Formats: sequence, structure tokens, C-alpha cells
Amino acid sequence: MAIQKTEKIWHNGKLIPWDAAQIHVMSHVVNYGSSVFEGVRCYSLPSGPAIFRAPEHMQRLLDSAKVYRIDVDYTREELVSAILQVVKNNGVWPCYIRPIVLRGYGEAGVNPFNSPTEVYICNYPWGKYLGTDAEQGVDICISSWTRIAPNTLPAMAKSGANYMNSQLIKMEAIVNGYAEGIALDAEGYVSEGSGENVFVVRNGILQTAPLGSSVLPGITRDSVLQIARELGIQVVEQVIPRELLYIAEEAFFTGTAAEVTSIRSVDKISVGKGITGPITKAIQKEFYAIIRGEKPDRFNWLTMVPVSTKQPVTV
Repeated sequence: MAIQKTEKIWHNGKLIPWDAAQIHVMSHVVNYGSSVFEGVRCYSLPSGPAIFRAPEHMQRLLDSAKVYRIDVDYTREELVSAILQVVKNNGVWPCYIRPIVLRGYGEAGVNPFNSPTEVYICNYPWGKYLGTDAEQGVDICISSWTRIAPNTLPAMAKSGANYMNSQLIKMEAIVNGYAEGIALDAEGYVSEGSGENVFVVRNGILQTAPLGSSVLPGITRDSVLQIARELGIQVVEQVIPRELLYIAEEAFFTGTAAEVTSIRSVDKISVGKGITGPITKAIQKEFYAIIRGEKPDRFNWLTMVPVSTKQPVTV
């Protein structure tokens, strides 16, 4: 899906025209992948546009930058304010928001320290990432590509370089007729999808892989854990063998893009009865009720965008 550009992009504290957000071909990020980024959703509620877990996303952005020794001149609160400014100014919601911190033009070698830090934030309309209804479910495969191993690239940092691994997983799945792939970690246990965390249900217990399995600490993953515990669903974070996916009663993806999407089959083996199970449905119901404004925001996940109109404006 092509990006539908909006009017302005936030760059280093100023709003600039979309087409002016350009970098040099010799920027460090182009040559060496030196960027960290976030994906954030803004939802359209009856009360107006609201950003989903904005502070948590901006904290993870700063954490990712810290891991890579990228100095960022903005606080978490300033970055949250910048997101609100972009959405308000462009008047486009619901939308996807992409904050990115990158090393720009300045150093030709691998050493990044003499390259300036550039911070951009843009927003644009974006629909269902996996191209299906979240409850209908998707057919996925186990990837032949292993997730990045510990002490190679930091999986807890959401960096552009990590997503070369994700691209291999995604492309392999697509050319083989699947919506998505799940990668195993270096020990052969379930890690995550190309851009999603994975949950499975076995014997009524909700399980997800620990961060030690090269798992990104997903914001939606954390949200689902909160919902499940409130609903009284037993939750464990533990290593998941590949074959558990084949005999699971339920399975689903979580992520900013995927939200909470049921997995219908793995390697052409039906998950359970091949339909969305009761635990997945219960979690989906609560999650979507909150982000649509149908239920109170009891977890304080939503940051309202201060706009004069309550009507969504999309392009």
C-alpha cells in the first residue's frame, strides 16, 4: 500500500512540508542502517482523535537510541507533544504515526559519532496491516530465517537495521502464499513475526515468548498482558517450542500495525478449529472497545489530540 502523504512533517522541532523531508544519499543511515523508529496509531474516538500509548512509544524510542549511543535532544514529553502537533496540524485521523531518529550526513565510515542526529515525525492514513479482519485470522508459516541472535543485534531496540531480518521473514512468507511468517530464535524456540509479537493458548493458559527469545518489548503485547490479567486469564511468559503452534488451541499476533489479529493456521495446520477462539475473542473485544471509545480508558492508554473538530478527516 502506497503511503498517502500529508501536509507537514515534524523535523528537529519544526514543521516542514512533506516533500522537503529529504536526506543525502551519503547519510550514515543510508549506508549503515543507523536509525531507530516507532510505529504509533492514532484512533478516532467519539470525543476526538487519540494517540495509543504515546508516552510508552516515545520512551521505547529513546531507549532504542540509548542502546545505539544516539544522543537525542528531546525529552519523552517533548516528543509526545510533537506527535500531537503533527496530527493536529495535518488534520488526518485515524492514522499511523512514524517517529524516526537517524544519523544523517557527516561521516563516511562505520564510526557514527560525527554524523548529526535527525528526528522526524510524520503521520498518514493506514488500514489493516495484514489485510484481513482481525477476527477472521491469517494463515502463516514458520520462517526458514532465524531471528537475530542475542549479542549480535539488540532485539530490544527497534532499529532500522533489525528490520532487514524482518524483511527476509516477510518476503519468504509472501512468495510462498502466506500473510506472515514467524521466526524462531537462535535456540529454535518461537520468537516473533516480522513485525508482531506472538501469543498462543494451550489448555486455557495464555503464553508468550520472553524477551530473551529475541523479542521486541511490544507496546500492544504489554497491553494484551494487562487485559488478560484483568480478565482473570492465566498468563505465562516462557519459551515456546515450535510444535506448540501446531497443537495450540488458539494463537494470535499483537502489534501496533497488526493490533490483535487471530492466527488461523501455521504451516497449513489449523490452529484449534481454524476459527478465532474464546480467549482471543475476549481480548480482542476489550482491546477494540477501549481504542474505539466504546469503553472507558481505564488503563490510561489514550492521549487526546487537542483539535477543534471531533470529525475524522482522512485523505
